[in-house]
Amino acid sequence: MNFCLNEYLDELRPLIDVDCGTYTLDGIESIAAQFEAKFAQLAGWQVTRIDCGKAGVGLEIRNQPHSEQIDVMLIGHMDTVFPVGTVAQRPMSTDEDKAYGPGVSDMKSGLLNIVYAMRNLDQALLDKLSICICMNPDEETGSLHSVDWIQSVAKQAKTVLVAEAARADGGLVKARKGMARYKLTFNGVAAHAGNEPEKGRSAITEMANWILAINSMTSFESGTTLNVGVVSGGAGANIVPEHAQAIVDVRFWSNAEYDAIDTKIKAKAQKPFGEGMTVQVEREAYKPSMVPSEETQALMALVQTAADELAIDINWKEVGGGSDANNTAILGVPTLDGLGPIGAGFHSDQEYLLLASIEPRIKLLMRVLEKIAQ
Repeated sequence: MNFCLNEYLDELRPLIDVDCGTYTLDGIESIAAQFEAKFAQLAGWQVTRIDCGKAGVGLEIRNQPHSEQIDVMLIGHMDTVFPVGTVAQRPMSTDEDKAYGPGVSDMKSGLLNIVYAMRNLDQALLDKLSICICMNPDEETGSLHSVDWIQSVAKQAKTVLVAEAARADGGLVKARKGMARYKLTFNGVAAHAGNEPEKGRSAITEMANWILAINSMTSFESGTTLNVGVVSGGAGANIVPEHAQAIVDVRFWSNAEYDAIDTKIKAKAQKPFGEGMTVQVEREAYKPSMVPSEETQALMALVQTAADELAIDINWKEVGGGSDANNTAILGVPTLDGLGPIGAGFHSDQEYLLLASIEPRIKLLMRVLEKIAQ
């Protein structure tokens, strides 16, 4: 592979300098169109646009579109977490060691690395492998509108590789916690806090009881944690609050333990703490936990061998954040994550891409695919 870093960065820049947070449909369309054009230049690849509802367009890219089985499924997301206006404030920039900008490592460079790998693999190898690349538009908010599509493709796949960024120390991801997010809405009865407080039913008091109950469900021993991270409610200190709302984040290793918590939360909504209260529970996001199976461990050994052959230092991480790897691993498909270049500072203005890692990680991805084809 003849790799030129400056050419890579020139190709990366127009992917970074687009506001494409989840549900920013014109930005997502811009990213999708760029990748559609890249694969149109490669012989034999078919790009299918997938309607992901309110999240916009996804891309399903295949080299053997008529093959019933997929040897390798590659996944990456086109959205970022950043609001419109971020690019104007801090467009892509570089120094001697790093590139910066919204989504530079999470995960535009991972998507571009996939393109580079496909460009440089021998056609004879591509003829041996049925490859499907899925680029979705809403991973950062839980893939709610793309998960059915992603899982329908994964059910046909032997192996899934996710091109999220490798960790700052070069680590790849073998396990990810599951996650869920709930919006809890509390409805009571308003009353004047001075004249007729007894006629009121405080939504904030109900919420406070829920917060204590939710905190008691945390188990640090098993790794199941619940965090009430955002609360709101009330209209004035002299009014018994009629409405309140809380956003709850749940993280877990055990899918069974999470299922029990989900059941408990929904059942609790049917029996509020206070008389005259109503509680609505809405699950806004969900990803099951990703725990390595025996087949995944065999895939890890293959990746480790490929890294050793290229003298690339890697290690294996168990991390708390979710990705689309969670959604494929739960199907029993061997899945590994972190196959992109090295980065850190995700979801912040400190996000960076380590320039020296780009070419080696493209080569690692290529070597892994070569070994899968053997």
